[in-house]
Amino acid sequence: MSSPEPQASSTLAIYLRLLTYVRPYIGLFLLSIVGFLIFASTQPMLAYILKYFVDGLSNPEASLFPANDYLPDLPLLQAVPLLIVLIAVWQGVGSYLGNFFLARVSLGLVHDLRVVLFNKLLVLPNRYFDNHSSGHLISRITFNVTMVTGAATDAIKVVIREGMTVVFLFASLLWMNWKLTLVMVAILPLIGLMVSSASKKFRKQSKQIQVAMGDVTHVASETIQGYRVVRSFGGENYEQARFQSASQSNTDKQLRMVKTGAVYTPTLQLVTYSALALVMFLVLFLRGDSSAGDLVAYITMAGLLPKPIRQLSEVSSTIQKGVAGAESIFEQLDEPSEVDHGSVELERVSGRLEVRNLSFQYPDTEQPVLHDISFVAEPGQMVALVGRSGSGKSTLASLVPRFYHHEQGQILLDGVDVEEYSLRNLRRHIALVTQQVTLFNDTVANNIAYGDLAGAPLAEVQLASAAAYADEFIVKMPQAYQTLVGENGVLLSGGQRQRLAIARALLKNAPVLILDEATSALDTESEQHIQAALDKVMQGRTTLVIAHRLSTIEKADLILVMDQGRIVERGSHAELLAQNGYYSRLHSRQFADADEEVAVEINA
Repeated sequence: MSSPEPQASSTLAIYLRLLTYVRPYIGLFLLSIVGFLIFASTQPMLAYILKYFVDGLSNPEASLFPANDYLPDLPLLQAVPLLIVLIAVWQGVGSYLGNFFLARVSLGLVHDLRVVLFNKLLVLPNRYFDNHSSGHLISRITFNVTMVTGAATDAIKVVIREGMTVVFLFASLLWMNWKLTLVMVAILPLIGLMVSSASKKFRKQSKQIQVAMGDVTHVASETIQGYRVVRSFGGENYEQARFQSASQSNTDKQLRMVKTGAVYTPTLQLVTYSALALVMFLVLFLRGDSSAGDLVAYITMAGLLPKPIRQLSEVSSTIQKGVAGAESIFEQLDEPSEVDHGSVELERVSGRLEVRNLSFQYPDTEQPVLHDISFVAEPGQMVALVGRSGSGKSTLASLVPRFYHHEQGQILLDGVDVEEYSLRNLRRHIALVTQQVTLFNDTVANNIAYGDLAGAPLAEVQLASAAAYADEFIVKMPQAYQTLVGENGVLLSGGQRQRLAIARALLKNAPVLILDEATSALDTESEQHIQAALDKVMQGRTTLVIAHRLSTIEKADLILVMDQGRIVERGSHAELLAQNGYYSRLHSRQFADADEEVAVEINA
């Protein structure tokens, strides 16, 4: 999975946008900055103490404030140790304030980003999930946000603490001897050029690492979800090789970034220490009338500069990782949400469904999936869609609750275009049961009473379960309705999961019911039970049924036969058989296959 090359000029904009999430914590953030300022101010203080220490060695009788009418005459013998302790306490206060409160800010920031990123996932259109693997989406919430943590914590801490340390040290050096200090200032453009060059490399490599980490998550996620297929088809070696390749790619990219930093840091350190060496030469050569204490203090301050400068240069990689992570996060946050311009909200609809001249093609494709579809389903009627795979049945069913946005034709619910309903209100009127059942790692009761249904009385949950013939196996489970079903209902059979999904739809009690191969995972006996239950619950509800087994839709008020996105036949079961066309051939073929299966079972 490739990503477009980022524009270096956008780094500052992305970082500033990331920092806007600090606004709720601005008080704590400013407090942490004060702490780091306190910490940074102690660095030149400690270095300057050496001046008094050396002066005290040469003159034991010297005092801290000689010949002063306002301040006490404090001998250096007492003053130097006392000042060192006071400075250490002051530095400790600054360190605590900076580290603790910045940590609170950063953890809050990461939490907020994760929440807003996850909430955005809930409103993105279906096509976004069609085009992005779940592994890469999960990687953004976990790995990418973790990289942002570095930019929001370690980077800010280093930039403020070490940056102010450099400022304070330079200010002290300028005050002590501005001519010598200008020699060190001369190397700053060279350092800036090196940092800029390395930052571009770090940014590019961070993007590659993100993608590679997404590939690792993707492969692992697919293998875990499809472990039954992997084992039954002997795919262990293939998946091992696939995961090893993804992990090795990630490792290689990580090493490449480490190599960049390993070359960059000592190079920068060489430049910095070269400047320091020149300054020391000039100090020894042009010592003038400066005291030994002054010279020692100056050299010590100059010697303290390389470390914070090196740390500032190394923070570039952390910032670029965070910016790269933030960029991918903001890409997702900037994705347009589901189109929801509708304002109509009805408490209850009768369920009259009309489709007029509907045509549809998926975004970024050229081949239309539906061509000029028109039909009417009156309240309480059952309309069945049949046809071979790829004929457009499921696509048509997906357009009713607006999982995809159509531009040609109309879908009317109670005479109102579905585009005019608010999304939440529209979907409240529709219950959907698909072939791919989704269950959550929760109790049976919570899986049936899910979402808007949460909090429904247990008695109502039991009634829906009984109508879906799910109650008979639920009561036999260890904790009945409080039994955990495992991830995606892994502890249940396919038929049991399907019946729970049907019970969920029945509990919703929506005027429109869409059954997309809803009985496909059921055995014959369960299907008969479900069919009897559906016959009962479909009374008074408009039902759109997509069925592979024609025996389940013989009682449909209207059967639409689809082929290549068009309705090729329509009518009741008896009318379509009488036409002796597509439906009749499909019916004959299916029942011939059923007779063969029965004969095989009898002979066996």
